[in-house]
Amino acid sequence: MTREELKAAAIRMLDRAYCPYSHFPVGAALECADGTVFTGCNIENAAYSVGICAERTAMSKAISEGHRDFARIVIAGRSEDYCVPCGMCRQFMQEFSPQIEVICLNGRGEEKAFPLKELLPHGFDHSFL
Repeated sequence: MTREELKAAAIRMLDRAYCPYSHFPVGAALECADGTVFTGCNIENAAYSVGICAERTAMSKAISEGHRDFARIVIAGRSEDYCVPCGMCRQFMQEFSPQIEVICLNGRGEEKAFPLKELLPHGFDHSFL
């Protein structure tokens, strides 16, 4: 899948977001190392901590289907600024693919890409256990 196709897949997920509380839809498209793509959107809950971010939705779908090696993820929002992953999502990515490329989009579809190590320079991993 091309970078533009992956970005479009993330943007399409914005309309599937369930965000009646924050009104902040987020879509994600995750490309596995083998080229398989999983999408996700944020799903909120009245008990706020029960909700799940788009990134973790896409990764959970992939993991539940047996994928563990991820190449890149696109995170799309409708805000003026770039939609970057929260700390919990950064740590979740660290567990499975510390080398993942994180591509963040703003509401105009412009991108800013980061290696996860730049977003989470001192991530917790198995070496601490």
